Amino acid sequence: MAESMALDVAGETLLLLADRAVYRPARERLYLADLHLGKADIFRQAGIAMPSGGTQHDLGRIAALVDATQARSVWVLGDFLHGAIDSPQWRRGWEAFRDAWPALEFGVLAGNHDRALARAGLDLQLLGDAVEDGALSLRHAPDPHAPGHVLCGHLHPTLKVEGLPGRWPAFWLQARTLVLPAFSAFTGGRTPRVATGESLVACIHDSLLRVT
Repeated sequence: MAESMALDVAGETLLLLADRAVYRPARERLYLADLHLGKADIFRQAGIAMPSGGTQHDLGRIAALVDATQARSVWVLGDFLHGAIDSPQWRRGWEAFRDAWPALEFGVLAGNHDRALARAGLDLQLLGDAVEDGALSLRHAPDPHAPGHVLCGHLHPTLKVEGLPGRWPAFWLQARTLVLPAFSAFTGGRTPRVATGESLVACIHDSLLRVT
């Protein structure tokens, strides 16, 4: 398994995984955010050349994480979709994934790109806009009024690491919020303004690097 980093969040251990996900041992559950299935298809339809295989690559990464952690469920913290629900390109990949993991519980919180999910027929559980699960408040975007420690996505945090080219996806650790990096390999981002006491954890290939 890719390198992990244990965090004590509201009295519970969460594992940050270098492949842009969080594992929660107490629930045997993986959390990821901003999968954006079908995004490359939209670019191709607009005449912009994009490499194929993005959906299969991202779903293969989920499968590898499930296999490594033995997670019983996967929850996406919003923006599962980014394309049309009838697009055959990403649907074929998704259906092959579900065929390979029929017993895996797969849930999705509503994100701003997920309005069509209710009629998509994708063999997943729709979790609504917010879930309170023990000490954790699950959202798509940060919510300062949530009662628990927030796990969310939406912001696509990235980080430039000295000595390395480009920008790297990052977890953003705040006092009462953990923002996950975008899981999709085909998603941009921005470096947030980090306040005192906060930190970023960069996902660099199979390693994690914490920067305060």
